[in-house]
Amino acid sequence: MIHKALTIAGSDTSGGAGLQADLKTFQERGVFGMTAITVIVAQDPHNGWFHDVFPIELSLLEKQIETVLAGIGVDAAKVGMLGSTEIIELVARKIDQYNVRNFVIDPVMVCKGADEALHPETNEALRDILVPKALVVTPNLFEASQLSGMAPIKTVDEMKEAAAKIHEKGAAYVLVKGGGKLTSEQAAVDVLYDGKNFELLQSEKFSTSFTHGAGCTYSAAITAELAKGREVKEAIHTAKAFITEAIRHSFALNQYVGPTNHAGYRLSGQ
Repeated sequence: MIHKALTIAGSDTSGGAGLQADLKTFQERGVFGMTAITVIVAQDPHNGWFHDVFPIELSLLEKQIETVLAGIGVDAAKVGMLGSTEIIELVARKIDQYNVRNFVIDPVMVCKGADEALHPETNEALRDILVPKALVVTPNLFEASQLSGMAPIKTVDEMKEAAAKIHEKGAAYVLVKGGGKLTSEQAAVDVLYDGKNFELLQSEKFSTSFTHGAGCTYSAAITAELAKGREVKEAIHTAKAFITEAIRHSFALNQYVGPTNHAGYRLSGQ
């Protein structure tokens, strides 16, 4: 049986993040991946790897989504970088129209290395329009603070508070990714909340900056497992192991960036 997944996300020209990371992850997890491109991100090697973001026309994005959801069908879908309120509204309509149940939101608000939201005006739309439709939403610390309305998150207790606030917006499961960003923790820590219970997901913490595409990869692994019919918590635990090995085997691509290694889980014998 062929399991199918759709990613509605940005295209990372350097190949480590965005829909490229999603497709590599889908392939590694035995799922057939399809795409709808929201933006194209190019990096400028003549200007310190500055990220240029080029949006795709809304009507073209809709045709891509229709190709997959109307023409083929999916077992799961995820979103990454969306970039505008209009895109968020379009995706929400299509998720409803085609009754996509296994829907994962990776609420991408910045490019790796940036410290401000790409489009601050879309954060409210993402929170109010799209998050209520999510089976799983996977914010990092910055994104969780934006979605929850909290100050910068620095502790596990604050991660739990943010997860609860985001769950109140309608997402069934909230996975706040602390990863290696919590300096007070010896492990890479994520917090999972299902509306009743909090669970800490802990793994080895690596001293590396080669984490380009980690969030995309993590959420894509969850999406792939859901597409195969896995229960949500089982899917998330498998994805946590997958991203841990992807970071363990990460590498330098050039002097500016190092991506996770999407074959890492397989290379580790898992």
